[in-house]
Amino acid sequence: MKNFMVLAESINIIEENLRGEISREEIAARCFVSLSSLEKLYRYALGMGIRDYIERRRMTLAAKDIVSGRSVTETAMSLGYSSPEVFSRAFKRVWNINPSKFRKTWKFTGIFPKINCEYKEGEDFAMARKKVDLSEAYEFLRSREGCIVLCFDIVGLTEANAISRRMGDMVILEALRRIDRSAGDDMLTLRIGGDEFALVTNLTDESKAQALADEILSHNGDSVKCDGLDFPVSLWCGKTRIPESLRYGEFFTDLHRAINESKK
Repeated sequence: MKNFMVLAESINIIEENLRGEISREEIAARCFVSLSSLEKLYRYALGMGIRDYIERRRMTLAAKDIVSGRSVTETAMSLGYSSPEVFSRAFKRVWNINPSKFRKTWKFTGIFPKINCEYKEGEDFAMARKKVDLSEAYEFLRSREGCIVLCFDIVGLTEANAISRRMGDMVILEALRRIDRSAGDDMLTLRIGGDEFALVTNLTDESKAQALADEILSHNGDSVKCDGLDFPVSLWCGKTRIPESLRYGEFFTDLHRAINESKK
């Protein structure tokens, strides 16, 4: 429980300073723990260090800025980067594409959403750390009452990560690219876990939703290349509907239940 509270507090501090400057040492001091202890907690809970987490969160904001029409220079300055060149290198580390090309090819921006640190009595640390914050999408979800949500999970991401963290990142990007490419402009893609995604459609017809799912799954087995190695990328896909009375916790559970059902 103590570890969870430290993680929650540190994430909130980072969120407050994504467009400002804050050091890892300051974050640890404000959480009343040593930097080495906080780094170990991040690597255990999130599989990455604090600096990497901050960069991924900032590049998520950056993607949203760029898609909305903000210039690369303005985006870089707003996130505290010393130059557009330094910013572009950081952007490419996360998105594997430079910002100007990203603007032309992607609709999805939420590569690394904020971890949701809302603790519930009886919930263990391992489960709590896997949740993400979908609060920004809440009103959109409510507007799609009754519509079908396609829920995806990557097959074998653990094996990709075992090759290298970079390979795992490339597999995630490829999975998201397939979903993003097939999604309509009035649909919304969400990352709901480490290797789990939801495509909120505007469809209520099961057959049309299945046709969309089949289009995305038709690329199962196609490979992604990283450091001279090929890795086949495949997805599971389940379906659920946005309920009449939307409650975040219950809906989040429904999304993951749909994914689990697709694996049976």
